[in-house]
Amino acid sequence: MPDIFSVKDQIVLVTGVASGIGYSQAQLFLKRGAVVYGADILRNGQIDSLKEEFPDSFSFFDCDVRKKADLKKVVDQMIQKSGQIDILLNTAGILDSYTPSLETTQEQWDNVLATNLTSMFLLTNLCLPQMLAKDHGVIVNMASIAGLVAGGGGAAYTAAKHGIIGYTKQLDYDYASQGIRANCIAPGAIKTPMNKADFAGEAKMAKEVAAQTPALRWADPREVAALSLFLASKQADYIHGAVVPIDGGWTEK
Repeated sequence: MPDIFSVKDQIVLVTGVASGIGYSQAQLFLKRGAVVYGADILRNGQIDSLKEEFPDSFSFFDCDVRKKADLKKVVDQMIQKSGQIDILLNTAGILDSYTPSLETTQEQWDNVLATNLTSMFLLTNLCLPQMLAKDHGVIVNMASIAGLVAGGGGAAYTAAKHGIIGYTKQLDYDYASQGIRANCIAPGAIKTPMNKADFAGEAKMAKEVAAQTPALRWADPREVAALSLFLASKQADYIHGAVVPIDGGWTEK
């Protein structure tokens, strides 16, 4: 039986690959036969395990997504090695400790927006020309429930995630007729290293979040990776400019 969600031999770029959702995306796409390039400011045991398990199909780049020069180096090397980029997963991001506006410094604001939003603009613009040249490219941006409602982050994080949704819609609107398909995912409570503080000690915060979620649990990052795979596959070819929540029902309240 054919794999209807096949990404075999597709050239994929994942940011934030060293942990959490980005790592799970890379692992799943590799298992489905994709050639994956991962970019992150961190290098850890998970990266090493991917290189060991998939020595011929996984490459890692030490990259600060806030720096255009770093991003350009990644894209240039990908094009040199593989000739194209089929799928871009803009996943890298940071939290802001739920800080309200008056307690947010400009430095914090700039850092969160540079990491979570501007990086997507920079990297997408580096990948778009060659995608347009072959009339095909899929982009999946990582937003958040904080891009749909307040309370999922602080002032900077919420602003950045709202920006991702708007950017994704406009991106798809501008280039859909030229073979580009852009969508974004809006995760809720996902158990990743980024949320480890919620699980500290007796995990009081984690339990409170689960209790407030209709599904009564946190999601595993592999669930977000599976949604990413669907959105990147040909089965989702008619899905354009969409925001797909994966939040256990949080935003239905």
